[in-house]
Amino acid sequence: MSSSNGTNNTPAAPSWLDAGAAWAAPATGHDGAQVPATKPPATQASASTTSATTAPSSPPSRPAPAPERFRDEPPTAGPAAEPVRPAPPSAAAPSPSPVVPPSLPLHQGPGPSEDPQAFRPAWDEQTGVLSGVVRERRARPQQGWRHFAYQLTGGRWNPGLSEAEARLRDQLQKIRTPLPGPHSVVVGSIKGGIGKTTVSALLGLALAEYRGDRVIAMDANPDAGTLGDRLVGETLAAKTTVRDLLYALDEIRAHTDLAGYTHLAGRLQVLTSEQEPELSETFSAGDYEAALRLLARYYNAIITDSGTGIVHSAMQGSLRHADSLVIVGAPTNDGASRAARTFRWLAANGYRHLTEDAVVVLSYDRHSPDIDDRVIRDFFAERCRAVIVLPPDPHLQAGGIIDFDALTPAARDAALELAATVAEGFQGRRTHGLASHGFRTPPTDPGGPR
Repeated sequence: MSSSNGTNNTPAAPSWLDAGAAWAAPATGHDGAQVPATKPPATQASASTTSATTAPSSPPSRPAPAPERFRDEPPTAGPAAEPVRPAPPSAAAPSPSPVVPPSLPLHQGPGPSEDPQAFRPAWDEQTGVLSGVVRERRARPQQGWRHFAYQLTGGRWNPGLSEAEARLRDQLQKIRTPLPGPHSVVVGSIKGGIGKTTVSALLGLALAEYRGDRVIAMDANPDAGTLGDRLVGETLAAKTTVRDLLYALDEIRAHTDLAGYTHLAGRLQVLTSEQEPELSETFSAGDYEAALRLLARYYNAIITDSGTGIVHSAMQGSLRHADSLVIVGAPTNDGASRAARTFRWLAANGYRHLTEDAVVVLSYDRHSPDIDDRVIRDFFAERCRAVIVLPPDPHLQAGGIIDFDALTPAARDAALELAATVAEGFQGRRTHGLASHGFRTPPTDPGGPR
């Protein structure tokens, strides 16, 4: 808005937004008030009707008397009518045609402008399938007053699903998308303290809870990552780490052998990182690929919580074998600019296919009313597949072990939406990760994913 002296006080756009990507607010029209519809002029009455209703009624006139010469003459008879012959007893009278009410017109088939699919018969001549026989029933509600009403009436009244329950069912259906082989999901950001580990944990918990196959989350942060702390606790996470697994690669012959080096958080398996700084720094791309190749034999979905150094050796290894990418940002100037730089670097270094199909999560743990978050959301929406907003949650902000059932409804819905969006990429998209690099489980391996 310009001031009275003509000076423009509009704040400048963030420096990380290029000129072609700045969000443009929609043009403002008029105040939106609806013009009342003009009432059509009344139809004028005919002159005869007007005169009939306005002119006074005159008394009826008497008929004129007949002339005297016609008074005594009898009236002339017309032609004789033909007598009606009764129908023979054997002939049946024709039955009257049924009268169809105006509200129930006879079905005359599809007209030239109607959809021919609406009148398709139940029998499909091409496929030989008899369809449309069973009436569709509403899904049985499991939540709220709708569930109570359904139980109270013994199922005789089904009010159907609420909008929230229908959304939940749609999310769970997407989360359960089948996997044709091992799938690697990398969660990354070049800025620390932005919620990357929290997003990795929520994604792993949601996928493992509602899928029927095996899901594992691996901490590939070379700087003593905290994924194990958020899922199983600091003490348990330090007992066995990825370093212990790398030392015993030749001894693992089955999934039961591998289970001795992982931890369980609900239904999610967790492979923690080394907590000693001098050992964690030695975690390289070769170490990551060796662990990933082993995990791909026994797990279907592998979630990697990567470090903040995008040029680090382990980070390069995770990007090289990634099937899906999740980038974490924040609705702040520094959080959004770091995420934008991550996009720019990946696109310029051979990972454009990952950025175009990536999912961006904006963690609202840090946000300010001075930031127009619509600019940030629209910036990433033009460059990736989806943008998910993770609202602030007191349970997540505490920094302890994450309990999925302790989340607020909004945070839980965001976690399920993230898992559903990522799972949509399990099929129907060409990936360049594990499947294309020979990480598929051999068909003769009895300990592979099932």
